[in-house]
Amino acid sequence: MKSLNAAAVSLALCATPAAAQTIEISPNGARPSAGGPAQYFSGAVVVDPLFGVKEHIPATGGLVTFAPGARSAWHTHPAGQTLIVTAGTGWVQEWAGQRREIRPGDVVWIPPGVKHWHGATAANGMSHIAITGMLGGRNVDWLEQVGDDQYRQ
Repeated sequence: MKSLNAAAVSLALCATPAAAQTIEISPNGARPSAGGPAQYFSGAVVVDPLFGVKEHIPATGGLVTFAPGARSAWHTHPAGQTLIVTAGTGWVQEWAGQRREIRPGDVVWIPPGVKHWHGATAANGMSHIAITGMLGGRNVDWLEQVGDDQYRQ
């Protein structure tokens, strides 16, 4: 069975045409940071773009850093989103659900169309990598701000 699987992998590799593309490196510092717009975030938020949509990867990626107390507005993603927590302590909450704590190494999957917010806890900052699918040229639909009462629940 192992030799059959190895043969299948070898055939697949041999059948792959020589790509006209080459490895691309986007150096650190070549993608400028931006503050999170006040209409979509509360508090101090920095967004560092990592990658944009490619022909074979219909998703975008960014490193988002939230100061203590900072958070996104309520929003949805038409093709879903994956968050990979890299530092600090944060919260994520889906509409009508419980606020949940997230820590470095946690991976959060947010299904398409699920209304939610995410950000830092009140006492600690938090950073995550956000990988967001694209659908119909969109990756997010922003909604209302998360009120202080909702944030503290």
